[in-house]
Amino acid sequence: MKYGYARVSTRDQNPDLQVDRLRQVGCEQIVWETASGAKSDRPVLRSLLERMHAGDVLVIWKLDRLGRSLRDLVDLVGTLSERDIALKSLQDPIDTTSSQGRLVFNLFASLAEFERDLIVERTQAGLSAARARGRQGGRPKGLSAAAEKKAIAVEALYKEGRLGVNAIAENLGVSKATLYKYLRHRGVEFGTFRKSTPPAQPKTLKVTMHLVVENNNKFVRGKKRSREDIEQFVLSNYRMHKPDPKGCDYELTIPYENDKDLDNTIYDILQEASSIAKMRNGFIKAEVLALSLIHISEPTRPY
Repeated sequence: MKYGYARVSTRDQNPDLQVDRLRQVGCEQIVWETASGAKSDRPVLRSLLERMHAGDVLVIWKLDRLGRSLRDLVDLVGTLSERDIALKSLQDPIDTTSSQGRLVFNLFASLAEFERDLIVERTQAGLSAARARGRQGGRPKGLSAAAEKKAIAVEALYKEGRLGVNAIAENLGVSKATLYKYLRHRGVEFGTFRKSTPPAQPKTLKVTMHLVVENNNKFVRGKKRSREDIEQFVLSNYRMHKPDPKGCDYELTIPYENDKDLDNTIYDILQEASSIAKMRNGFIKAEVLALSLIHISEPTRPY
């Protein structure tokens, strides 16, 4: 029996492109999940593998949908081989039922790992340059990591209302002045009459990205369609705006928790875009141009 598995990244990206291809090759059951390419925990994949039996075939859209590193991929393929389950990738010449297929698998897994390292390196370089040009993100200035944790504790105890200000300050080992500073930092109103404080909105950045799709050679004609698919299936999930409709600059609205979360999200965007370009024998060239912190009053993720 053929089982199809698709994965999209952590920002509500659309799985339709992968699912449609899996249906076209005759997969009888198809599952998909949302998970970052940098994370190893894939509960949907794990559940699917538990249901599969000897003689079944696991079909994936692309090798990088299955494993986050060469080590993960090798371990997974070894487990499938022990259970007599075949692996086939639609975008890579992978068929682990043959020795040649296993050799090609190891080669492509190595290339996938190498590609991830390159994308991460480019992403971090672009983000570092953008931050140096003035974007201030992450934790607000003025509080260390330890103070930030204490401010969160102050907020929680104050909102709970079971302890007075003096008791909270004493329990946490801070002065009343520091306690009030923490409350202001967390956006909590305080005074004689407490008012309920709405939950803080997630930090959100407008990321300006230059992204070009190129064909691998002059005989390939797929870059226009690839760019359209990237805009539809990837960038549109981040409130994509093109200042110049004919240009290659994109403004994306990206919610994030910390700088690492932001880095992972941008990496996922570039990886998805790269995968789509490769479907039509192309590649992408991308650079993060600018980052600016914005404030919004509504959810940033699409429904």
